[in-house]
Amino acid sequence: MFEFTEEYEPLLREVREIAAKVVKPRAKEIEESDEFPVDMANRFFKEGYLQILIPRHFGGMGKDITTFCIVSEEMAKVSASMSLLVIVQSVGTLPILLFGNDSQKSEFCSKIPKDHLVMAFCLTEPLAGSDVGSMQMTATKEGSQYLLNGKKNFVTNGGVADQYIVFAKTNPPRGRRGISAFVVDKGLYGMTFSSKDDKIGMRGVPSCSISFKDVPVSKSKLLGEEGEGFKIAMETLNRSRPAIGAQALGIAESAMEISTLFAMRRRQFGKPIAKLEGMQFMLAEMATMIESAKALVYKAAWHLDKGLPHATKYSAMSKFFASDVAMKITTDAVQIMGGYGCLKSGNLERTMRDAKITQIYEGTNQVQRFVVAEQLIKEFLEKYGTGREWSEFI
Repeated sequence: MFEFTEEYEPLLREVREIAAKVVKPRAKEIEESDEFPVDMANRFFKEGYLQILIPRHFGGMGKDITTFCIVSEEMAKVSASMSLLVIVQSVGTLPILLFGNDSQKSEFCSKIPKDHLVMAFCLTEPLAGSDVGSMQMTATKEGSQYLLNGKKNFVTNGGVADQYIVFAKTNPPRGRRGISAFVVDKGLYGMTFSSKDDKIGMRGVPSCSISFKDVPVSKSKLLGEEGEGFKIAMETLNRSRPAIGAQALGIAESAMEISTLFAMRRRQFGKPIAKLEGMQFMLAEMATMIESAKALVYKAAWHLDKGLPHATKYSAMSKFFASDVAMKITTDAVQIMGGYGCLKSGNLERTMRDAKITQIYEGTNQVQRFVVAEQLIKEFLEKYGTGREWSEFI
């Protein structure tokens, strides 16, 4: 069984307590109302969860990716939506932490915890999902500013966020090498927000489309250099994917707990169904998949925290494996509970709906498999070179 080192144990106990006492009682209401829970956001700011990666001297927690994953996992056990609130906040903060200059870091990283600024990350477009390089949004330089034109969709925290990390092409002919990143204030003239998307899961944390028409953004809001936007996006997602894996892990753990307790109490054929061989095989597979996913998620986090080679590979692995596990386990859990698993009065069917999106956002699982394969090929080329025949190895 996976175990955390002693340095993480106090945090783990604290997050579990907050999740159980503060988040769990509100989870069903947040799901049903589908309204952004301002009270939860304020409480999470108070606890430090929405500034978890921001250095202490800026007012943040100054924690690492492993801590980020712990909070994501524990929150997801009681509310995947509130886990998403933690994740998307860090996704919107990481570009500034990684590529902001000293002035930008001082300004934004201080304001986020001080003024409780909610962050968002605007990358996806109607015609640019996995193929980021095909984005159509442009940023045209006009004197001391850029004018943004285009549309973003599926913007998590859209409409409620105060700051948006927006990706646009400053040099369209260069494809993905012509993408740049900007910090954009919510209230700028020319930004139009659609109504929130009516999602099957992760409800309570809204997503929407945003249209930009000649939105003026100061040059001081450009992150990094022109043309570094693709790199900024990939470096950000590389660090957040293990947290998606942790979120999926929490969803799976919750579903397994609910269905296992049900199986121990539900009697058929004169005994608890947990004593039936077919049921025991399902439970055993659930437990094994969860332990495997947990080990991979925290291995990826450890590699990122230590700056070790192959972190990109493990990050992609953890995301696609854990989210596939979550989808498999939540579906099997509903099967175990039969008709009871299909009732919206319980919590289980929500876990199945929440699990699905973890296979899609932050890079689809098909794209993650591509990333892993490319990284693997790169490693083998570095190790063996290109001049040797395959027959030498058999």
